[in-house]
Amino acid sequence: MASNIGWELYRSFLGVLKEGSLSGAARQLGITQPTVGRHIAALEKSLNVVLFTRSASGLLPTAVALTLRTHAETMETTAAALERAASPQGPEVRGVVRVSASEVIGVEVLPPIITRLRQQHPHLKVELVLSNRLLDLLQLEADIAVRMVRPSQEQLLAKRIGVIEVGLHARNDYLQQHGTPQSLNDLTTHSVIGYDQESAFIRSLAVKGFERSAFSLSSDSDLAQLALIRAGAGIGGCQVKLARQDTRLSRVLPDAFALQLDTWVTMHEDLRNSPRCRVTFDALVAGLQHYVQD
Repeated sequence: MASNIGWELYRSFLGVLKEGSLSGAARQLGITQPTVGRHIAALEKSLNVVLFTRSASGLLPTAVALTLRTHAETMETTAAALERAASPQGPEVRGVVRVSASEVIGVEVLPPIITRLRQQHPHLKVELVLSNRLLDLLQLEADIAVRMVRPSQEQLLAKRIGVIEVGLHARNDYLQQHGTPQSLNDLTTHSVIGYDQESAFIRSLAVKGFERSAFSLSSDSDLAQLALIRAGAGIGGCQVKLARQDTRLSRVLPDAFALQLDTWVTMHEDLRNSPRCRVTFDALVAGLQHYVQD
């Protein structure tokens, strides 16, 4: 088995995995279909395995291919991090910086902050990754992360922003039609919006009366939950700051339900001297502090 296999072979392998065909991978990667085919054949020969089988619906990955996927994705992440780190660092701040944040923060809070950042540094490119999963900064899945929990790794540079409060909210016309609950027990007669799959983060909240069995509408997407609240579908959790910006929304049971989310901006300490990461880190800290304190 060959021990020196070029990254481009694994890159094509991932492209076929994601697209399900040689032609789809070629379009995604910006190379020709025959080139992708040669890469897959070369990788199979080097590893002495079969990676894909043909079917009416396209190329199907074998069990070996599925096993290799995680390792290839790790290589992809590392390659992207190397490209970002090697970006030109001339007198102007330029290059690519990858920022991760939760869905709601990424959609509702960060866009104006990033807009101002790029107005000041137009040669800076920002990749915004929205996920409620904590991307691994030590493995360089992202350069900078906005997190709602305190970072525990010593190698991370972290700046505390403050507390973002989450409360229960509903649209005014929903409350006019169904009444305003006076206690958590009253929620049993309401359409409650919540999460779909329990996670460690959800378990850590341990809010009595807000278990999955009580939800009439559920989604693991915070954006979907927010959209349902704004549509008048029921009562759900929403950042108090965001709700105040919408005159149609009212908070309910503020004394019974209030989550205090400690908010941090973090990056690997090795990036502290990178101009692109430093200016982005500082801009996120300043913008989020203004959001929290305003």
